[in-house]
Amino acid sequence: MIRHPMRNWLPLGLAALLSVTTPGLARAGADPADWEAVTAEARGQTVYWNAWGGADNVNAFIDWIGQQAQDQYAVTLEHVKLSDTAEAVSRVLAEKGAGKDEGGAIDLVWINGENFASMKRQGLLFGPWSEDLPNWQLTDPAANTALTADFTVPTEGLESPWGMAQLVFYHDTARLPEPPRSMAALSDWAAPNPGRFTYPQPPDFLGSTFLKQALIELTPDPDALSHPVDEADYAAATAPFWDWLDGLTPNLWRQGKAYPQTAQRMIQLMADNEIDIGFEFNPNAASNAIANFQLPDTVRSFVLEGGSLGNASFVAIPYNANAKAGAMVIANLLLSPEAQARMASPDELGFGTVLAMDRLSDAQVRLFDEIPVGIATLTPEELGPTLPEPHPSWMVKLEEDWTARYGVAR
Repeated sequence: MIRHPMRNWLPLGLAALLSVTTPGLARAGADPADWEAVTAEARGQTVYWNAWGGADNVNAFIDWIGQQAQDQYAVTLEHVKLSDTAEAVSRVLAEKGAGKDEGGAIDLVWINGENFASMKRQGLLFGPWSEDLPNWQLTDPAANTALTADFTVPTEGLESPWGMAQLVFYHDTARLPEPPRSMAALSDWAAPNPGRFTYPQPPDFLGSTFLKQALIELTPDPDALSHPVDEADYAAATAPFWDWLDGLTPNLWRQGKAYPQTAQRMIQLMADNEIDIGFEFNPNAASNAIANFQLPDTVRSFVLEGGSLGNASFVAIPYNANAKAGAMVIANLLLSPEAQARMASPDELGFGTVLAMDRLSDAQVRLFDEIPVGIATLTPEELGPTLPEPHPSWMVKLEEDWTARYGVAR
């Protein structure tokens, strides 16, 4: 299972502590342009990688990366398992507030667009560094703009990509041979089939992603979503979306009076024949669930007409990291063809690769050709276009309004 659970904004108290924006970028320490010097400095370092620890396959992959780092560069990797990236960001904020500008406790963070935007704005990131990594040359950022913009915010070398994800739906062909393929069609289908669809409760990342996918399809002004929400006419941009959701909600599972908390719970609802359509932010999710005997082999994946949301997973280095050189070694290992092919296998994580096949050697391409594809995994052509994420401020505003309208506290 691949997920992007690390999504919450910073706690308000800590954000207020450093409410004065600190412009400028930190670039003291190891210079990635001199890779030989980086690897020499990294030797013997311990890298504390703060990353989501909620899935066994993710944890196992990080363990494998750690073994490669030890074997190839004598770098020790410690996986600090998080339930939410805000925990790591809060710690960096607290250290900065205490004047601890060196020797920080966090060396590498698996970060998402919202927290990246916040850390970048407040000068809490080391860099630029990522575009000087040796394996960056194996990517094609001109062809894949998701590698250089995170939720519309330019990365500017401050974070390094390591996996691609895309929103993909799944259905059980034994119960629902032809699923609806647009948000309008979904609502039309749900009306005579009440209780057979739901989505994880925002601010769960996947639930919020579903809201954004619907907003993209339903807004009359898609261009507004690429700008901060306070620069747009929010009411006009979202009115059709809220009307649509108001109509859909009474026909949701449990009439929209309760929601699954996670994507894993939604898979269970599918397996228990409580719902007919599920979705994940991983094109291999259905195949993985079939392989794990969580779903029947009659389940297949599909995407909506016009494309679906997609983005890259990134790692970033805090400005006060203690082992910057070691952290860059880990980021470069994540970009290696060997790690990318292992990661892309449905038996491992099932992430899409960030590498460009035409920049790899024949032997490196074969690593990807040999990856087994599950019966419910769509081909790249079937996946269709990847839609860019709205500016992160839209997710925050949507979640606030969703909670006010439909949340348990209403």
